[in-house]
Amino acid sequence: MGILNKHDIQQYVENNIGTFHQKRIASLDNLKLSKILKRKNPYLFKAKYVLTADEIIRGIVDAHISSSEEGIFGDWLEGLAIFINGIVYNGWKSGIPNIDLEFDNNGKRFIVNIKSGPNWGNSSQVAKMKSDFKTAQRTLRTSNSNLNIVSVNGCCYGKDSRPDKGDYFKYCGQEFWEFISGDKTLFTEIIEPLGYKAKEKNDDFLTSYSQMINKFTKEFIDTFCFGNGDIDWKKLVKYNSEK
Repeated sequence: MGILNKHDIQQYVENNIGTFHQKRIASLDNLKLSKILKRKNPYLFKAKYVLTADEIIRGIVDAHISSSEEGIFGDWLEGLAIFINGIVYNGWKSGIPNIDLEFDNNGKRFIVNIKSGPNWGNSSQVAKMKSDFKTAQRTLRTSNSNLNIVSVNGCCYGKDSRPDKGDYFKYCGQEFWEFISGDKTLFTEIIEPLGYKAKEKNDDFLTSYSQMINKFTKEFIDTFCFGNGDIDWKKLVKYNSEK
């Protein structure tokens, strides 16, 4: 069992947190108003008495940001978790499809599917994960039939009061970070390094965000507003839903 040096965590964050911020900006740069308007409910905007193009655009863009950032940062935290586990237990990024981490501890082979938070999927998605665990177990036992394999769904934040799910264990928040590191306090200690150059990076993001809002608002007004500035709701609904 290796020794976890908090300086190593800080160094990892400083070397890699820029990737998260770059992907945040890239997710904005790749947005197309024509596509996201197709995915939004125009009736909802009307029912909420939305009157301005700016309000519609901010609602659309902010919803996209909220959704994409959760996934982007979840992937980033997965990398941090694998890095930490590699130091402590010599764990590795699994080569088995849909398994994120493998490591050995106390005579057991742990196979881990890492998610951002506890409420990550519906029943069919959970069933798919359980099927992936079974497939991974069969794959591993083809080369070593005596392996004692334990399946784990690890969640980087949150809680779960019933971790034993029968087919697998679900460790969230403090339990997850302790599980991969052996350190009960790690879940609080990793929060501080994450702020590395956060303001500087967020300023860059806000610049891209403001440009996107302005560009989309102009495009929306040019396409879906009357000359007096009112929203042409029928035209918007037809664009969104007409076959």
